[in-house]
Amino acid sequence: MLHPDLLDSARAISDRIVTLRRAIHAEPELGLHTPLTLAKVRAALAHLPLEWREGGATTGAVATLKGASKGRRVLLRGDMDALPMPEETGLDFASTIPGRMHACGHDTHTAMLAGAAELLCARRDEIAGEVQFMFQPGEEGYHGARHMLDDGLIDPLPDAAFALHIMPNARHGAVAGRAGALMAAADQFDIVIQGRGGHASMPHDTLDPVPAACAVVSAIQAMVTRRFNAADAVVVTVTMIEAGTAHNVIADRVNLRGTIRTLSPRNRDTVHRLVEETASGVAAGYGVRADVTITHGFPVTICDERAVSLGCTVTGELFGEAAWTPMPAPIMGAEDFSYVLEKVPGAMFFLGVAHEGDDWRSCCSIHSTRMVVDESVLPRGSALLAGCALRFLESGFD
Repeated sequence: MLHPDLLDSARAISDRIVTLRRAIHAEPELGLHTPLTLAKVRAALAHLPLEWREGGATTGAVATLKGASKGRRVLLRGDMDALPMPEETGLDFASTIPGRMHACGHDTHTAMLAGAAELLCARRDEIAGEVQFMFQPGEEGYHGARHMLDDGLIDPLPDAAFALHIMPNARHGAVAGRAGALMAAADQFDIVIQGRGGHASMPHDTLDPVPAACAVVSAIQAMVTRRFNAADAVVVTVTMIEAGTAHNVIADRVNLRGTIRTLSPRNRDTVHRLVEETASGVAAGYGVRADVTITHGFPVTICDERAVSLGCTVTGELFGEAAWTPMPAPIMGAEDFSYVLEKVPGAMFFLGVAHEGDDWRSCCSIHSTRMVVDESVLPRGSALLAGCALRFLESGFD
């Protein structure tokens, strides 16, 4: 059993966790370089016996706690970057930088990880092994975890890795997870339908790319529903169509952009090929050309069954068995903690941060300009991260 006062210890430092979260929230940073955020973290943890490693392509950092004796090595991760979007929460500590918001909860992830560092450092004399605290920028599409791995900041690799992601439209304090695919691979496509423009009154003298583009969109949707097993989900969504300059001009080209989400490497490769074949074939039927570019995003986030079982057990011991919610299916969002889980067995869990008593189903979700968090849940996140680390260091996946 975990030490019975772990959750109480987390609640005792709640003010520090919340203060750090609010400081980060008020000054959101984007992409791979989050120096202000990292400085806030380092200042908050300056009194702890941590060894820091920084540098490379990002402002990511790994703080290592070495226990009283040798043993296993476990990694806990929190991401630090925000989103390029306005904030409309009306909070006293709302973003002070126009066009930036911590709408995905990375401010809470970082603060909860800092809280876990406090809890574990206080138990240093009881720890056999090491804990790596991974403070990572660039999760929102910038492959920050991959860069930190490439830069050698997580070398040697840990024996297990854990992370949390908040969910503002999930039950207060609930913890959810699943073994296997948790989140999708996310790639993007750009399709240029190249025709020959002209006067809108004389379409017969042009090669109009607009009808071809409309047909390509419809064909892609039919491709998904007819070529893939619904039990192994595939999502292809056209999110942008750009063409034309005036009501009486037929454009030379149409630009289509969108996203591809898959849950298996096989489907990922297949859908890439079929998008290109479908767009090219349909365009050719209209006498125009389709040029397709596919950009790889994050891989599938795959959780180790043993790590999920460990997280379930720790959740039950800390918060009661009712706190654990098994997920029946993956979600089609993407997460670059997947790069870590490709190399190390581990798991990510979701933590419900809706206000207690609220209808959590109707709360604003992540990536909403009005997303808010019940900060009273944050000590539970710190305790859960620390509990997973302690349990793994003590007994591994046994």
